[in-house]
Amino acid sequence: MSGICAGRIVIITGAGRGIGREHALAFAREGASVVVNDLGGATDGSGSDAGPAQQVVDEIRAMGGEAVANTDNVADWDGAKGLVDTALDTFGGLDVVVNNAGILRDRMFVNMTEEEWDSVISVHLRGTFAVSRHAVDYWRARAKAGETNDARIINTSSPSGIFGNIGQANYGAAKAGLATFTIILADELGRLGVTANAIAPIARTRMTENLMGLMEDSTGGVQGGDFDAFDPANISPLVVWLGSPQSAGVTGRVFTVAGGEIGVAEAWIKGPVASKDSRWEPAELTDVVPQLVARARTNSDMAGVPRT
Repeated sequence: MSGICAGRIVIITGAGRGIGREHALAFAREGASVVVNDLGGATDGSGSDAGPAQQVVDEIRAMGGEAVANTDNVADWDGAKGLVDTALDTFGGLDVVVNNAGILRDRMFVNMTEEEWDSVISVHLRGTFAVSRHAVDYWRARAKAGETNDARIINTSSPSGIFGNIGQANYGAAKAGLATFTIILADELGRLGVTANAIAPIARTRMTENLMGLMEDSTGGVQGGDFDAFDPANISPLVVWLGSPQSAGVTGRVFTVAGGEIGVAEAWIKGPVASKDSRWEPAELTDVVPQLVARARTNSDMAGVPRT
C-alpha cells in the first residue's frame, strides 16, 4: 500500500478501540506496517481481552495492509520490551511509536484513593516511558553502528493535562507530565534522528463518553453541519503526518486537535514579573503578588481559552 508512511513500521499502544484503532487503520492506509497493541481491558484498566487488537489487525489485513497484534501491558517493563521486540521480530525494524494507551479512574481529589492515583500514573506515564525507552535503545544502537534514523515518538496528552479538569487530578497530572516529557525527549533525542511530539485530542471514545456534554460546551458542538467533530477518526491525520518522513522538522510540540481544528499549544512562559536588588520581605509581597496575578493571563478552560 502506498502513502506518506509507505514502508514505515509503527507501534500504536491502546490501538484496539477508539482513537488508537483509528490511528492503526489510518497508518495502514498510508502504507505503514502496524503493531496493534492493546491489553483489551476496561476503561479503568481492569481485565484483559485479546479480541480488540486482533480485530483491528484483521481489518488492516482485509484492506491489504500488514499488521500484527500484541497484548503486552505497556506499564510492565518487560511487557514494553516485548512490544518493541514484536515490531523488530515481525517487521525487521521500528520507525514510529505512538503512545496512546490509557485508563481513567476519575474521582474528586478528596475521595481519590492511592490505588486510583497509582494505576492511572502507571499506565500513562510509566507506560509511555517504558515503551519509548525500549524503542530508543533500538534507535541508539543503530546510531552507534553508524546507521541513520528517521524515527518518531508521538505521545498522547489531553486538554485535562494542559488546561486542567475537575475530577481528574490523577489523569490530568499524568497527561501534563507527558507534555513536558515530550519536550525533554525532543531536546535529548534529536541527535539520534528521533523527533518527539504530543497531541491533546478531543474525541468521542469509551473514556470520554461521560464528558461529552462538557466537550460540546467547550468546542461549540458539532462543526460544519453534518460533520461529526467528535469522531475519533478526526484525530488520526495529524498523528499519521507526525509519524511520516514529512514531519522531520517538527519536534518538541504539543498539538491540540478536535474535529477539523489543529492548533499548537503554547508552553509555559514567564509572565509578569516584579524584581528588586535584594531579598524580598514576606510582608512586602502582600501588595506585589496580587498585582502580578492581576496582570497575568488567567488559566484556560478545557478548550484552551483563558477564563474571564
